[in-house]
Amino acid sequence: MIAVRRGIAVIVAVLAVGITLAACTVDGEAVREGRAVGTDKGHVDTDQFDKLLAECEVLPSSTIAKAVGGTTAESNFFGANCRWIVQPQQIDVTFNWFEWGDYNLEKETAQNLGFTTENISVQSQAAFTQRDPKRPQVCGVTAKSPAGGIFTWWVEPEAAQPGDPCAGPIKLMELILTGAN
Repeated sequence: MIAVRRGIAVIVAVLAVGITLAACTVDGEAVREGRAVGTDKGHVDTDQFDKLLAECEVLPSSTIAKAVGGTTAESNFFGANCRWIVQPQQIDVTFNWFEWGDYNLEKETAQNLGFTTENISVQSQAAFTQRDPKRPQVCGVTAKSPAGGIFTWWVEPEAAQPGDPCAGPIKLMELILTGAN
């Protein structure tokens, strides 16, 4: 009987805590780290940007394919991230440009995800490679964008390729930082 009472008491306590936590509110406004309240309006008049997705056209598909050792590249997504599939080796290539991205935060995030990072320089810009030890054939390269924010190229072959897995994303970063297109 004592055990039943204790069990009921535990259940009631858990329910009470759950209900109390569900009813909690926090005063204030959610604000992105490093920003002041009211500075991020959350809306963008896209009519002001005639080339809103131009970053996905920063390099021709043929140049992307050649840089990673393929013959053709077909874009399969334009948006926050730009993606291509390179043939015939089946290599996924991803590019993103975070206009307000923070280089150090990006590196810290990669390390928190368990990726190994290595500082490099690409076209005199600070950069780093990021590698997932669980997927040794995959490499990403992040660099500071001359226009602000950060660029990142990821190259993910379906199967291991000969040579340095970071050679492709480093080459793509060199091309974008020199304005090659």
